[in-house]
Amino acid sequence: MPMAFVMMNVKVGTDVEVVKELKLLKQVIGVFEVYSIYDIVAQVKTDSMEELEEILRSKIRRLENVLNTHTMIVAERMSMSS
Repeated sequence: MPMAFVMMNVKVGTDVEVVKELKLLKQVIGVFEVYSIYDIVAQVKTDSMEELEEILRSKIRRLENVLNTHTMIVAERMSMSS
């Protein structure tokens, strides 16, 4: 199951609206407003790489107020237990 973090810049003043839109997507399992060169980070989990590509291409990048995105695909998940 691929997982990715999608960092995005949005139009000024549209953060809350974009967060609401992202939360409607079932593949988005976390959304964070951050203080960084990016405005929002979305955690996305899908059943396949094809589904990940599709959600990025047809949903997230097409949101009206999203200016640009940068996607980091998780290579390996580490357990926090000792």
